[in-house]
Amino acid sequence: MTETIISADIVEQGNEKRRAELARDYASLGERLDRRGIAIDAIRDKVAAFKVAVPSWGVGTGGTRFARFPGAGEPRDIFDKIEDCAVIQQLTHATPKVSLHIPWDKADANRLKQAASRFGLGFDAMNSNTFSDAQDQKLSYKFGSLSHADAATRQQAVEHNLECIEIGKTIGSKALTVWIGDGSNFPGQVNFTKQFERYLDAMKAVYAELPDDWRLFTEHKMYEPAFYSTVVQDWGTNYLIAQELGPKAHCLVDLGHHAPNVNIEMIVARLIQFGKLGGFHFNDSKYGDDDLDAGSIDPYRLFLIFNELVDAELSNAKGFDPAHMLDQSHNVTDPIESLMLSAIEVQRAYVAALLVDRKALEGFQDDNDALMATQTLKVAYRTDVEPILAMARLDSGGAIDPVAAYRAAGYRAKVAAERPAVAGGSGGIV
Repeated sequence: MTETIISADIVEQGNEKRRAELARDYASLGERLDRRGIAIDAIRDKVAAFKVAVPSWGVGTGGTRFARFPGAGEPRDIFDKIEDCAVIQQLTHATPKVSLHIPWDKADANRLKQAASRFGLGFDAMNSNTFSDAQDQKLSYKFGSLSHADAATRQQAVEHNLECIEIGKTIGSKALTVWIGDGSNFPGQVNFTKQFERYLDAMKAVYAELPDDWRLFTEHKMYEPAFYSTVVQDWGTNYLIAQELGPKAHCLVDLGHHAPNVNIEMIVARLIQFGKLGGFHFNDSKYGDDDLDAGSIDPYRLFLIFNELVDAELSNAKGFDPAHMLDQSHNVTDPIESLMLSAIEVQRAYVAALLVDRKALEGFQDDNDALMATQTLKVAYRTDVEPILAMARLDSGGAIDPVAAYRAAGYRAKVAAERPAVAGGSGGIV
């Protein structure tokens, strides 16, 4: 039997207070959607089946280059992280898988599998880390990893990625995500072509060891920590990498890894069109790679991205099977609360995109009626779909109001009493 951390009685008490009101709201929305030819129960069932993975590192407090301010009850290890992830899944029923980051989450693979299975959790893509140096690491990644000028350093980075694959095979993962911080900070520091050639050669060595039923996700980022040039700096380079490596290689899109005002939804459409969209790291951004809560800054952009995803889903686009995961840094909020609400925001964007009148939209596009085409999108976006999301949670055993249930349970205070306080730290920048 799957264990739960939050008392079922607390969840039920909160649901009971809200059940009648939700039923009325759901019926009212259902009537309005019916007039648009949309069956609300079918939409509810689709969102109930839509899941997004949570990052193990997301349940801890994040930080900036300047400082980090720890929160109460932070997880001490991967097993505490799994418990926090179990709370998110219990209350939202939207996050049944956890994405691990090695070496941060390194532990006995069988023990990891057992710990997750207690709560009915599985594991999503494995994430390697060659953008920082681990304790007792022989060679440093200060000047690069998979693209390093030194062959031994590159081989060390390759072997680390192969280790991640081996761990993933035991725990049931089916993908490896590779993001590197390699690049340069000064003009002339590196030879762009040779550096990229070294990266491709190293990635081909990783790809060669990928199991037949696995996928390899490569992630681009415009800048940081290399501020003059970055090896995998945009979606075009990422697409070239996926093409060079082979059919199991796909591009991962992190919403914060683009220049301001870039049309991310069009990038998504291009990658879908050519069968190389691997998946997403959902977050939000005001200035750069802010890693803010999904939907907190530009929820309309999140909707527009899902408009492309739903279009591909409904048209049965070839090879379309994107992985969905959150990737956020929580500096001033309770990470569990932020991750719950972010998972719901991703679902909200999906539901709104399902409400788009595709036939009408296509007609307006063919007629070059720009005004009515964009209004067709806004009709769907402006629809309050909260009753659908809440009903999907209720029907699956979750909480109508996950944050209220979480706070009523006092989980943060409980773990704060059990887990030693973590000291703060400075990034060394003044």
